[in-house]
Amino acid sequence: MRIGDLTRLSWDQVRRRKVVTSLCAIGISIGCAAIIVAMSMGESAQSYIEEEMNTFFKMDEITVSANEGVKEASSNIDTATLERGKLSEQKMQAIASFPEVEAVVPMLGMEYIEYMTTDGKTAHLQLFATDLEQLESLGESLGQGSSSNTVGNVILSYGATLGLVDEKTRQNLYDQLEKDPYNNELMDQYQNLNKVPVSLYQRQIQFRMHDDRSQLQTSAPYLVSGVLKKPKSNDAHSIAFDKRAYISLETAEQILQLRNSPLLQNGGNSMLYQSLTVKVKDQKDVKVVEDKIKKLTLTTSTNLHQKERIASQFKMIKAVALGGGIFILIIASISIVVAMTMSTYQRRRQIGIMKVLGANLAQIRNMFIIEAALLGLLGGLLGVLFSHWVVWGINILIIAMSGGETGALNIYIPLSVIPIGMIFAIMTGILSGIYPAINASRTDALTAIRRD
Repeated sequence: MRIGDLTRLSWDQVRRRKVVTSLCAIGISIGCAAIIVAMSMGESAQSYIEEEMNTFFKMDEITVSANEGVKEASSNIDTATLERGKLSEQKMQAIASFPEVEAVVPMLGMEYIEYMTTDGKTAHLQLFATDLEQLESLGESLGQGSSSNTVGNVILSYGATLGLVDEKTRQNLYDQLEKDPYNNELMDQYQNLNKVPVSLYQRQIQFRMHDDRSQLQTSAPYLVSGVLKKPKSNDAHSIAFDKRAYISLETAEQILQLRNSPLLQNGGNSMLYQSLTVKVKDQKDVKVVEDKIKKLTLTTSTNLHQKERIASQFKMIKAVALGGGIFILIIASISIVVAMTMSTYQRRRQIGIMKVLGANLAQIRNMFIIEAALLGLLGGLLGVLFSHWVVWGINILIIAMSGGETGALNIYIPLSVIPIGMIFAIMTGILSGIYPAINASRTDALTAIRRD
């Protein structure tokens, strides 16, 4: 008999034995759905965490700085070798010419600094000097205003508009907390103060800092020309403490002169680049670009190790989830073995007639294996359907628990997971059908016909 004839005979048996087929298919479908849902939750959680990490750690960016190791290697190194490790304009242009690079932005981190509004409210933020017109190329979207390198302009992160309090109120709260550090009401009050928004767009702020002689200096008023969009994260605590301000390189020179900073060179007439932020078009190319930059005798750093650590942790989670689904399929396979073995006993007359008509052992065996594979296929299809329902229900539960906030974890089923679930379901059917198939092929034809 041809494979098509065996398939038709097998399908006819599957169709006729509705109760047995339903029970076997449901058992396999539960295992298949468990595999798909578990792996989907792992993939979704990993993607969500990587997206959140990329928001805060910028894993598609490379920080480039001068190679200080050249300077520290030996005091006898010539000037040409020292120049080779510097961060120069030519090297910046070379990096920008790499096809994988989207943007190269000079960046000068000026550490934490106090800022003050015209009505006396203060807070601390991290100040950066950069090319303001390229901020959006680094993934920073403006919620208000526009980016311009005009001297005296400041762009604030959304978090920098939160938690500004006048010094008297802040000090009063600090004094109370010092006297009663375990007072939950005071702690809640302090936490809530950090979440209070203040409208700073088109308002002036001043920076206060200590110079090289530890004397407190106050800068000239600067205009808040833009405010970045609120991050998608649901973590209000992280947003409130993500306080950043961006100024142009020319504005930074004024502040550095006020502080007598060593970042100025040639008597304070120009500023040294501290680092470059390289935005890569695709995160998978970060390692390639990093290797190219290192060939320019520069130092690089990325946050890819965070992604690799997360990926290794989720591999374990996915393996456990896969193991759980396989365990359920093993239990389901027992029901198939029992059902197929009973089917062999009930159909021994049919097997005997087939042998008398010329069917060989392989054909009898293949018919039962195909029947088991069809049960696995039906169970796999049902499993895919069940998994979509389960994921739909989980997403509704997540939305309800998060209060309907945007940016919450969304479970999705990757296309690559569905074939995995189907393959396990079909293989479960085939493996479960091997013993009944061998048992059926060993049935004696004449004895089976005489008994029936």
